[in-house]
Amino acid sequence: MNKNLGNIFKGDKVIWMVFFFLCMISIVEVYSASSSLSYKGGNYWSPIIKHAGILLFGTFAMVCVLNVKCKYFKLVTPILLGISFLSLLWVLFAGQATNDANRWVSFLGIQFQPSEIAKGALILAVAQILSAMQTDKGADRKAFNYIMIVSAFIILPIVPENLSTAMLISVTVLLMMFIGRVPLDQIGKLIGITVLGVVLMVVLIMIAGKEDAPVSEKQVLTEQVVEQQDKPGGVDKLLHRFGTWKSRIKKFMNPEYVAPEHYDLDKDGQVGHANIAIASSNIVGKGPGNSNERDFLSQAFSDFIYAIIIEEMGIEGAALVALLYIILLFRTGKIAHRCENSFPAFLAMGIALLLVIQALFNMLVAVGLAPVTGQPLPLISKGGTSTVINCIYIGVILSISRSAKKKEISDEPSFSPMQNQGKAESLITSLA
Repeated sequence: MNKNLGNIFKGDKVIWMVFFFLCMISIVEVYSASSSLSYKGGNYWSPIIKHAGILLFGTFAMVCVLNVKCKYFKLVTPILLGISFLSLLWVLFAGQATNDANRWVSFLGIQFQPSEIAKGALILAVAQILSAMQTDKGADRKAFNYIMIVSAFIILPIVPENLSTAMLISVTVLLMMFIGRVPLDQIGKLIGITVLGVVLMVVLIMIAGKEDAPVSEKQVLTEQVVEQQDKPGGVDKLLHRFGTWKSRIKKFMNPEYVAPEHYDLDKDGQVGHANIAIASSNIVGKGPGNSNERDFLSQAFSDFIYAIIIEEMGIEGAALVALLYIILLFRTGKIAHRCENSFPAFLAMGIALLLVIQALFNMLVAVGLAPVTGQPLPLISKGGTSTVINCIYIGVILSISRSAKKKEISDEPSFSPMQNQGKAESLITSLA
């Protein structure tokens, strides 16, 4: 019996425990936060059964992936890059809209977000480039150019419809380059250009963004009204998200204090009810299943689930969730340190950084320290594509932990920089 369990639960036991606790918290909190879905569907158990099924499928996918040797991940990189680029173009011009954003496509009856696949594909590519271009003095300067080319193919198509995801991937790639010892002057120039680009982007958004007329979040458009609405075309299709971004920036940057009795919960219900949930927790929380604000937060089970966790589990529960992500990052760092080769080390750290940064985005939004972004809490928020893909990410880390060996200290590099440079060039060529 123990041998059979050992064959299933392979890899680092700490990563397994973090995954288990995140899934348990997810089941409890999604079940509690799905009251609106239960009311609309007329079935109290349906949302949690569906979510638990997705988690089980994700766990199955994770177990399959952790049994794949790390060297095979390199083989799928060009394929995933090609699929990601084509599907991102597909969703950009013919995607299905949800909450005023075209982020979904349907294939063989399965609806998914191409950006979720693209994130993993880009991390695979960057890890491969960094490992192939390593020298005894750090990454070759050409590695920076290759990473910028691959990143442009993936990140730029994401920007028009999902700016927060594009920012998330960009920050992850930047940190991977820092860990991969890309020359600091190149990283410094990139940061400077990025800051300038962000400033210009904000200015463009504030000038070109057209805010919609105030609409109560309690109002629901009927299918007939939605069908009658004009769909944006041409330039408007690329800029239709500017109004949403402008509204979010103005709300976040507005320093004016609004008294509770004057706060418009119909207009700014998401942020307002999230603040109420946190404030009403009374530090110790109301206990699992006792949230009141879940009935008013339309995204209580997704974007704002951290606010519900605070309301029900208190500061201790919120700290526990944050601690689990911190443990995931540091434990992955320890696994990466044991890796004999650089590719699995960069890949493991890239995935861990992606998950932890996304979690940080979600938590900052929930507590009002960042503008609303629409990023779910990894492995906790209710989701389909994102939940399964995040489980696969954990499977990759577990696979790397199985084969990680203690690095032998050597004065001589165990690779040929010229040979590895050819591998990086072939990866770029395959994408182009």
